[in-house]
Amino acid sequence: MDVIVDPRAPQRLRHETRMRLLKVIAIADLTPSMRRITLAGDLTGFAAPGHADHIKAFFFPPGVEPKLVPIGPRGAEFAEGERPEMRDYTPRQYDLDAGTLDLDFVLHGDGPASSWAAQASIGQTLVIGGPRGSLIVPAAFDWYLLAGDETAIPALARRIAELPEGAPVIAVIEVDNPAEHQPLPGSADVRLIHVYRNGAPAGSTSLILDRLRVTSFPEGTGYAYVAGEASMSKAVRAHLTGERGFAPDYVKAAGYWRLGTPDAQEDH
Repeated sequence: MDVIVDPRAPQRLRHETRMRLLKVIAIADLTPSMRRITLAGDLTGFAAPGHADHIKAFFFPPGVEPKLVPIGPRGAEFAEGERPEMRDYTPRQYDLDAGTLDLDFVLHGDGPASSWAAQASIGQTLVIGGPRGSLIVPAAFDWYLLAGDETAIPALARRIAELPEGAPVIAVIEVDNPAEHQPLPGSADVRLIHVYRNGAPAGSTSLILDRLRVTSFPEGTGYAYVAGEASMSKAVRAHLTGERGFAPDYVKAAGYWRLGTPDAQEDH
């Protein structure tokens, strides 16, 4: 019996788990609330081919110098009292030849990651691990839907940049105000829609879902990537699969954080 293979099915890749000690070499404020930290070091073997791949960044307790530790069956083996906080970040861009990696941080003022980025200075070090794997979405769909808040912009920007010339894309991005716009270069045919909180707390509105409810979609089979606050992502996925005809396998909804839990990480 022949096995039918879906040419549109996303493919998962596994990578060797490896930790790296990198140094801050540049800092740039992209918008009032988004800061790019450029790190440099040994990136031999580093791979992040998927637009939503994520590394784990390690933020050590005060007084503990960032350092590499062995990786055991249960993960990184940190000494008692030296275990850092861990957060996931999408590699915005990287250059293996130059040994550089860009990470974009939302400066929301809460939690170890945002606090570290706010005080970062040239020469500081950061330990990262991974990515452990990648999800590769084939460029085989009729069109693409992207939706998310500020935390999703690195992944959304990478997806827009990698799609083929002329690929139809609808991108709905929630930010606080127009000062938070970022350039999203690429050759895809992007219909970009911004929705604004205008001072409302992030995660406290239904702006993305409300906008999608009244947005007309192209004909054909689409693939959706939704990311940001966990409840928003879940609600948008339910809308797309329950009311808009999306196949469940063609919707990836990632909860990057949860309202009310500073720097919380859900399914990335």
